[in-house]
Amino acid sequence: KGMATPEKATITLDAGKMLDPHRLKPDSIETERIIAVLDEAIAKLELSSLIPHIIDSLDRLADVLGPEITNSLMEHQKLSNEMEHLLASSEEGDSVRAEEQRGCLCLLEQHLKCSVRNVLRLLRANPSLCQALKYEAWVRESPAEAFIKAFGEFRNFMLERLLTSPVEEEEKIQFMEAISLQIKKNTEVITALQAELAAAIRTREEEIHKKDNVIKDLKNSMQDLTKDFKAGMQQIKQEGEKQQKEELQASQARCARLQQDVQQLEAQLHALVLEHRASELALRKRKCRAETEIGNWIQKYDADMGEKQAEYEEVRAAYAEEKAQLSLLMEKHAVLFQEYSQIEEERRMCRNKEEQALKELNTMTLAATRIQAFWRGYVVRSLFKSKRKKKKGKSKKTKK
Repeated sequence: KGMATPEKATITLDAGKMLDPHRLKPDSIETERIIAVLDEAIAKLELSSLIPHIIDSLDRLADVLGPEITNSLMEHQKLSNEMEHLLASSEEGDSVRAEEQRGCLCLLEQHLKCSVRNVLRLLRANPSLCQALKYEAWVRESPAEAFIKAFGEFRNFMLERLLTSPVEEEEKIQFMEAISLQIKKNTEVITALQAELAAAIRTREEEIHKKDNVIKDLKNSMQDLTKDFKAGMQQIKQEGEKQQKEELQASQARCARLQQDVQQLEAQLHALVLEHRASELALRKRKCRAETEIGNWIQKYDADMGEKQAEYEEVRAAYAEEKAQLSLLMEKHAVLFQEYSQIEEERRMCRNKEEQALKELNTMTLAATRIQAFWRGYVVRSLFKSKRKKKKGKSKKTKK
């Protein structure tokens, strides 16, 4: 595969080189003339294929075509109609008349060819008109279109053959052989792949067959399970009915026992009711006595509370009176307290002044004492100095 890729690329490049239309350029006068003749033939074919459509639209295009072309087209239309009429009548006539019609057809064919040449000559004499007619939205009939296409392919084929040198021809042959070899290899690969596909399909079919067998086995087992399930359900149903009967009998026996118990309990209840009626009567009497005592206690409580309320009112009145007196005393106390505060403040200020004066006196006394001491010391030192000077003077005189 690694070697096939470059080879394939080379083949593709060679094919592109040989089939490139830009490379096909005429290299001789003869080739150019042949191609020009073919191109002119194609142009005439295209115009001739448009003649029926032009004739159908002759009324609309008369002003554009001009009188000469219009007359030629009308003449061509007449010849075409005569040709169609002769062809239609030749199919129905006898042999003698057919010979005459064949001669007329040959003559008419010559006239028709001349008419076509004349129309083409007139149209090609006006290139702008030809171009405008080609641009008209007409659809050519399929035989004419196929013939023009085939003639164009013939023109390209002739151009390629004329421009192909012997070396290029050899390259083309080699290219075709390489393509054939590649096609052969591809065919072999496709055959191998088809064989692998067939084997895979067979394997798949075998697996499907196995799975079908498994599905059949599962279906059979499901049917067996269904049968077993039905049998089991029948057995369970029978056992359930049997158990239901047994439980019903046991329930009936239990109901009989419970009925006896109910009767016994009703008898006990009746005895208890008779017994409890006496106790209820005693309790009712006790309740009446308790209610009477409670009423007495309530009356006594009301009387006591009335007395307490009277005492409370008296105490409350005394409290209000004492409270009024207290408020008067508090007002007097406030006034007296304010006066007392002022007196205390004055006393405090006097004490502060006295203390300040005493402090100043002590300070001045201490200062005077110190000044006096300093002065005494100074006087003593002065006297002492004068005495020393006098002693020194006397001693000097004595020495002399």
